This record gives sequence, C-alpha cells and structure tokens, in this order.
Amino acid sequence: MPTYIYLIYYLIIINFIAVIVTVIDKYNAKKHRSRIPENVLLLISALGGSVFMLLTMYAIHHKTQHKKFMYGIPAIITVQLFTLYYILRTF
Repeated sequence: MPTYIYLIYYLIIINFIAVIVTVIDKYNAKKHRSRIPENVLLLISALGGSVFMLLTMYAIHHKTQHKKFMYGIPAIITVQLFTLYYILRTF
C-alpha cells in the first residue's frame, strides 16, 4: 500500500474529529455546559482538521464572531496548502 494512503486516512480521521468536537462545543455552549478550550479547537485545526472545522463553524454558526477563528483557521489552511505545495513540488 502506498505511503500517502496513511496520510489520507489521517486527514479523514482528524477532520471527522474536528467536526465532532466543533458540534459538541456548540451543543455545550447552548446547554451552558463545560466548553472545549479554544486552544484545543485551534490545535485540532492545526493538526489537519482546519478545512472541515471551518466548514462546520459556518454551517452551525459557531465561533463565527470570533476573530481568532475567522482569521486564524484560514491562516492555518493557507500555511497547510503552502506546505503541501512545497512537499509535492520536491517529490
């Protein structure tokens, strides 16, 4: 099996986790329960879940008023795309 398949599996899993964590945080916010720290959400985004986390935030209207997320996650996506471009270009 090619090595890049593991990267694809990883990205599927981390993006699934990003969606679940974002939805749970929104649910907890509505129910006035303990929230997931913002740094954890941003870490999951930086670990590869940025695209689906951003899409989920827009879909459920969660954290869309927070500049840290509305500028931070697109910045993370940009860095990830440049990194991917650089990696693919060198091979």
